[in-house]
Amino acid sequence: MALGHEKLDVYRLAIVYVAWVFEQVEKLDGAYRHARDQWLRASQSIPLNIAEGNGKTTEPDRRRYFEIARGSALECAAIQDVLVAGGLF
Repeated sequence: MALGHEKLDVYRLAIVYVAWVFEQVEKLDGAYRHARDQWLRASQSIPLNIAEGNGKTTEPDRRRYFEIARGSALECAAIQDVLVAGGLF
């Protein structure tokens, strides 16, 4: 039996993204360790906040968690930009 958030396409895509990030961070060590840790936290925050927000009963509560998930997605995009600028990708 699937929970409500597991039926959401955006949640399933976020889980695929987290799996991809876990693969990518294996390349990061040394000077990149802070970016690695931040990228892992931000990527995991996306599906976690989608799931929590989907469980809220009021629209303002749901919106707040979905906005946090969106912010984490944008943070991941910025981290990827930083890694590209650093010549890693």
